[in-house]
Amino acid sequence: MSALMVRVLTSSRDASSGPAQSRRACSIASNCSSRVDVCNIVSKFRRNRGKKSSAIVSSVGGMTTATAPFQISITDSELDDLHRRLDATRWPEPPPDARADFQRGVPLAYLQELTDYWRHTFEWRVQEARLNQVPQFTMEIDGQQIHYLHVRSPEPNALPLLISHGYPSSVVEFSDLIGPLSDPRAHGGDPRDAFDLVIPSLPGFGFSTPVRETGWELGRTTAAFAELMARLGYSRYGAHGGDIGAGVSGRLGAVDAAHVVGTIVVTDPGALGLAGEQFPIPDHLTEEERARVEQERTTWRAERGYLDLQGHRPETIAAALTDSPVGQLAWIVEKFQTWTNPAAKTPDEAVDRDQLLTNVSLYWFTRSGASAARFLSEAEHSDLDWVAPAGVPSGWVVFNAEPIMRRFMDPQHQMAYWNEHQQGGHFAAMEEPALLVEDIRAFFRSLR
Repeated sequence: MSALMVRVLTSSRDASSGPAQSRRACSIASNCSSRVDVCNIVSKFRRNRGKKSSAIVSSVGGMTTATAPFQISITDSELDDLHRRLDATRWPEPPPDARADFQRGVPLAYLQELTDYWRHTFEWRVQEARLNQVPQFTMEIDGQQIHYLHVRSPEPNALPLLISHGYPSSVVEFSDLIGPLSDPRAHGGDPRDAFDLVIPSLPGFGFSTPVRETGWELGRTTAAFAELMARLGYSRYGAHGGDIGAGVSGRLGAVDAAHVVGTIVVTDPGALGLAGEQFPIPDHLTEEERARVEQERTTWRAERGYLDLQGHRPETIAAALTDSPVGQLAWIVEKFQTWTNPAAKTPDEAVDRDQLLTNVSLYWFTRSGASAARFLSEAEHSDLDWVAPAGVPSGWVVFNAEPIMRRFMDPQHQMAYWNEHQQGGHFAAMEEPALLVEDIRAFFRSLR
């Protein structure tokens, strides 16, 4: 679980509501970057509420920008280059004990088999065409190109919903949520549960690239996404996400409480690993529960190498991730093994193999392994005060759940919504999309 998410959300349990809360959160958020004043952006975008998304809108810093239709179109030469690099992979010598598990990272034999599938069986053009069936756009906000999916429901009273991804993920993560959430009638659901969906790529991820300025981290991203919703004319909307996306959702509930009706995020027991580091360990836990927390803290110490390297030395890993597709594959696939449901022996037992490789391919083709690392570094060194008490109802959904999770995160049962599932894990939208769809519908049902 991302430290970004927990830092933002753990304080939201005692949230108060109303404009004063939003103003207080703005005063906190405005420290996030010397290049962006969140409150200034929030006050400006409010003047744009209700304008049509096709209109040219005056925004931050006096820029005049408009939304532009977007289609993914990877050139044949880029695809040929990927295949050439995969064919020319320089493999390491097998380790002496040749373990088949993931205790020391991605096993060589598994990585070779997955690489062979990526090269000879995976069909990028099929996945590209599938992604292009979803309406996509770009918009310049605060000097940065923001790519987003925008799916309008056929239902007239659909609630707008902003969905944000995390690391190492992309908009691909939400492919199986789009139909059921935007058109529940066509998927056996209640049409009153319909949503208009806005699913942006984080700055530096996917097609929200290249990044031309420093300073893009959680606070500035939250302000940009609030601006995006304003330009699209949405005066009331909900927010959902996991990992970094959960942090974005939590901050939106603070800095844009006048327009956000509620936020719902996903988590898993990996969040316990950050206890004592990002938030205190509650006094009321039993000795057995404390031992369980310590177990997750030990696991996190072994897991956090990816974050330490990218948070402090992003340029070291940037070259490797940009030059070697197998390096990028291994870097991402490891997290899809260690963060998904532990019942799965390999990442593609937990999530669909083609969906996983589509996600990896987006990182490769957009060179966003490097810029995503820089995002994590910006977040690590940001002056942002992570305490952002939300002024709106908030909900949590725990996957791969354990009883300790609620006793740790919500002991007084103050959350507006809490649900737990034994299935799934960190990438719930890919692992258990049907369960997540029902939770999102249920949470927002009373907030429409």
